[in-house]
Parts: sequence; structure tokens; C-alpha cells
Amino acid sequence: MAADLAGLQQSGRRQADAARIHPSALVAEGALLGHGVKIGPWCSVGADVSLGDGVRLLSHVVVDGVTEIGAGSTLYPFCTVGMAPQDLKYRGEPTRCIVGARATIRENVTIHRGTAGGGGVTRIGDDCLIMANAHVAHDCRLGDRVIIVNNVVMGGHVEIGDDARIMGSAALHQFVRIGRAAMVGGVCGVESDVIPYGSVLGNRARLVGLHWIWLRRSGVAAPDLQRLRRAFRLLYPLATSGTAVFEQRLAEVRAEFGDEPRVAEILAFIDAPSQRGLVRAAAAGVAEESDGV
Repeated sequence: MAADLAGLQQSGRRQADAARIHPSALVAEGALLGHGVKIGPWCSVGADVSLGDGVRLLSHVVVDGVTEIGAGSTLYPFCTVGMAPQDLKYRGEPTRCIVGARATIRENVTIHRGTAGGGGVTRIGDDCLIMANAHVAHDCRLGDRVIIVNNVVMGGHVEIGDDARIMGSAALHQFVRIGRAAMVGGVCGVESDVIPYGSVLGNRARLVGLHWIWLRRSGVAAPDLQRLRRAFRLLYPLATSGTAVFEQRLAEVRAEFGDEPRVAEILAFIDAPSQRGLVRAAAAGVAEESDGV
């Protein structure tokens, strides 16, 4: 009797761990489904897809291509992940799409797999929130805890650092870099790189300050904030990248504040190779505060 009870308990655990697939869903042979996966009505999962433990596809979700969805992620109706890129150079190469753990991907989001010429992978970090109708193009790389608000669109090869916030209906040009914890304002066209902790606004993005609200909420100590503020005031308003004035200001910031970790991060971002250059400061000067999520 004890053996029978143990067997029933083990069977119950296996049943609880097994994927739950709605009868109307199409799951191709070869797809890898983790424990506790739930696939709702009218979803489609391709043969080369891997769904981690506890992934939920609510309904009408399409996951295709060589795609990995991390454990605990939830995909809402009518989003598509891992489809072929919108790139005329793409010839069906076996590129990939990787979504990290605990991602929330809302309605009508599109995330395309990479291209052979762009590194071959589109990657979304852990704990990201991508809101309705947003588009993540081929070869984009998003860090952890990134928030993408409704209707954001991005070209290929965009890089977004950890904890960045991209507000509603912003448009990011291909090859743009968004630094860690930066904020892009709503309905903002971003054609150039945004420094870490930077905040940009405007029809054509201009730097209006640092993301002070996020820095405070993240527990950055007051003396560190003061040093960061002084370094920022010295460096901006930003002259055209490469000019003698800007190079002089960079040298002064390195000498006085280069040992402050966040300033060093900004300087390293400025020094890194870029295809788009750096976003400029707003013409009317730099705002002291920048709100954010």
C-alpha cells in the first residue's frame, strides 16, 4: 500500500510538471518544453523552439525559428517571437532569438531573430517588460530589467543597457546604443547614442539631464550623486564629438572624477566604438531633474 501511494504521489508530480497544451494549439515535434509550461488556445510553437520551466503562452502566440524563452516568462496574445528578420539580406540562415528568464511580452509585440551579418542572435535579458505593440528588430540586444513601453520601435542592431527605460512611441535608429539606466522620453526619435544614466527628450532626441529619479530610487548615496552631478555639469552641454572643447572637458572629467564608478562608466561608453555618435545636449541647456519609471 505504501509503495502504491508513493507511486501515485510520484505520478501526480509528473502530471503537475508536464506541459499543459490546449487542444487548439500547434506544437511541432522537436520543440523542447520545460516543466509546468502552459500553452493556451491557438498558439503555434516551432520545432526548434525551447520553452523554459513555467513559461506561459496565453493565446494566439507564435514562437518560431531557433528560439529560447527563459523560465517563468509570459507571452500575451498575438505576440510573435523568433520570426524571420525584416532584412532583405537575410537568406534563411539558421540564426537565433534568445529571451531571458521572467520576461513579460505583451500583446502584439514582435521580436525577430538575428541575421548572419549582425552576429546571428537577437537577445533579450532577464526580467524585461516589453509592452504592447513594440518591435524588437533583428540583432538587437537588450540587457536585464529593461522596460520598453507601448508602441516603441527599433531598427536592427540596437543595444540597450540594463535597467534602461524606453517610453511610449519612441523610435530608435539602427545601431544606436542606449546606456545602462538611461531613459528615452515618449515620442522621441533617437538617432545617436545615449550615455549611461542619460535622459533624452524631444522629436529628435536631445540630452536634458541624467536619470536622477532612478539613481535615487536605486539607493545611490548623496555624496556619490553630488560627484556625478558635478562631473555631468562639467561635461555638458556637449560640444560636437571630437572637437577640441569636448576633448578638453573629457580630460578634466577624467582627472577629477575618473575614480567615481558611474562617471567611469559614462567615460567608457563615450570611448567605445560607435556607428551613430553621441546625442547632443538640448540647445536651451541641461535640466537638473529627469523623471522616470
